Amino acid sequence: MELIFLIEGILIGVAFSAPVGPINIVCIQEAIRRGFSAGLAAGIGAVTADTLFAAIASYGTTAFTGTVLGWAHPLQLVGGALLIAFGWRILLSRPPQVGDGKLSSTSTFSTALAAFGLTFTNPVTVFGYIAVFGSLGSWAPDSGDYVGATILVAGVFTGGSLWWLGVATVVAFVRSSLSERTLKRINIGAGAILIAFGAAMILRLALILH
Repeated sequence: MELIFLIEGILIGVAFSAPVGPINIVCIQEAIRRGFSAGLAAGIGAVTADTLFAAIASYGTTAFTGTVLGWAHPLQLVGGALLIAFGWRILLSRPPQVGDGKLSSTSTFSTALAAFGLTFTNPVTVFGYIAVFGSLGSWAPDSGDYVGATILVAGVFTGGSLWWLGVATVVAFVRSSLSERTLKRINIGAGAILIAFGAAMILRLALILH
């Protein structure tokens, strides 16, 4: 049964990592700007935050869930501001030279940490994991089966990591064939989308709190 939990976790990890959204744009943009290692680091940072939410949902830690969600509004405000800041930075950044993998002194760890922060500032994601895990029915670990729950969560991390390994590889390979004009357009498009996502997040929060 443990193998089933692992396979389920891998599929769930891919499913949560694959949809296009602001985090995906950031990770792909890092791979375009600074190459494979930067793109993978950003992806791993995002997957780590997703795995934390998956663990909260899988272990059924109600108290911790309540604490995280209790900070949902402040975290979303921070997340919106970070998206706008990231978008503005990308919008104004110089297109990388083809094949140039040393575009910034920012460390791999900092890149992963930034992606983690962007993902963690959307704590309502935990509801998605609760819904998915709840829908597994008899295929889910029994209550109190912490070994099974751990394997399921490990599968989520593995699936998300494999997804970003593939994406970073493809983007890093393709980036060398992109012209400077195309890279500039990508910067403008990605930056504008991130700013729009951030503004929409803050506006939605303002409407909720109004």
